Amino acid sequence: MSILIVDAGTSSVRAAIVEPDATVHHIRQIAVPPLFPSEGFVEVDARALAAAALEVASAALAAGGPVDAMGIAAQRATTIVWDRASGEPVGPGIGWQDLRTVGMCLMLQARGVRLAPNASATKLAVLLDMADADRSRDLCFGTVDSWLAWTLSGGALHVTDATNAGLTGLVHPDVSGWDAAVLDALRIPATVLPRIVDSSGLVGEASALPGSPPIAGLAGDQQASLVGQGCTRPGLAKATFGTGGMLDVCLDSRPAFTHRGAAGNFPVVAWRRGGADTWGLEAVMLTAGSSVAWLRDGLGLVDHVADTDGLAASAEAGHDVWFVPALAGLGTPRWDFGARGALLGLTAGSGRAEVARAVLAGVAHRGADLVEAAEADAGLRLDSLRVDGGMTANSTFLQLLADATQRPIEVSPVPEATTLGAAFLAGMAVGTWSDEDDVAATWAPARIVAPGRRLDRDRWRTMVARAANTVPELSALSFI
Repeated sequence: MSILIVDAGTSSVRAAIVEPDATVHHIRQIAVPPLFPSEGFVEVDARALAAAALEVASAALAAGGPVDAMGIAAQRATTIVWDRASGEPVGPGIGWQDLRTVGMCLMLQARGVRLAPNASATKLAVLLDMADADRSRDLCFGTVDSWLAWTLSGGALHVTDATNAGLTGLVHPDVSGWDAAVLDALRIPATVLPRIVDSSGLVGEASALPGSPPIAGLAGDQQASLVGQGCTRPGLAKATFGTGGMLDVCLDSRPAFTHRGAAGNFPVVAWRRGGADTWGLEAVMLTAGSSVAWLRDGLGLVDHVADTDGLAASAEAGHDVWFVPALAGLGTPRWDFGARGALLGLTAGSGRAEVARAVLAGVAHRGADLVEAAEADAGLRLDSLRVDGGMTANSTFLQLLADATQRPIEVSPVPEATTLGAAFLAGMAVGTWSDEDDVAATWAPARIVAPGRRLDRDRWRTMVARAANTVPELSALSFI
């Protein structure tokens, strides 16, 4: 009962075959990086996404097929509009990081409609205004999961799942359906919207692929990573450290708050199965691996990001250098879009190693911030933290994360757990895994990093305060 997975991240599309023992084989990957046409604008080439998905999926099937089902994991909130008859995109896809609709969000807020610019809602309104001002065309809207399901099914499926729908800004808070009030405010016809389906369940055939495997799983990337790391029981949490960082916690019920908790977390549907939702909380770090990339690309301190591991480990003891990774503002628990990165405590004795260590420690401290915030909003204690993402290959960072959180850090056996999560969701639908307990039992970390010394969290909070409110006009913005 093997499963084909197509996983579309922010910068590439991957396919792989996942076996019943949860091993991942026959990985194929094509880079599809985002486009940055101007300041604050982030776009995706929908045609390139579709072509890459078909190519990598076909290649994985040729190497390891046939399969019993397939699943799709994808970046969330990125917005694509296409013509229903031709299947052709009517404009650029607008990426989840795009900020062109900030002004629109503020105007809507004054009318009592609260939407964030990273959600799909206002991005969809912009694309419709560009391609269909009078709303007369027969168009389809979708996030990346919808676009890939449409592509892989040869245009037969126009669907999304609850984990992706919940991040569009277009649904009721309980993700029970599309919100007519928001649709009216943005002049969005209900006819453009996909059908909301279970995250785990049969929805149709991928007829564009050899063998037409049934599509049985759909999920947003962070929720897929949560499931992929076996966090299918309340109180289990994972953090993904990629370009940014996301911590997700599985809960036993829907959070009491609707939009954002007091500690800066968001309620999310972790997955939907059999029509029933499992809920979670999500904490957000806007800058994680991008800080490490800045050491390479911005400062030229290293030739490769992997070099930061050994370089940071060589830092001399006693140097009190701090870095606040707020290159794009701060997220949970202090949402401050006007915060900016800060490198503090430099002396004439500070060198490349000390700066590299400060950057890794800063991301680790932000990881601890997310843990503390999630515990506060969820009302529970996280006994350990499971982690995936590119930064988990950095041993110095993992130790700093364990020291900052004072929790054991359990490292995912695969760097990108989204693939496994999408496979588990699809596999539960076809019987490869029986249920969430069966999925939880698959967890076997590649390694566990225990806390060593304690890091100075009070001093860290002082440093964050110094980075906050650097651009007061942006710090004053709030979309929730």
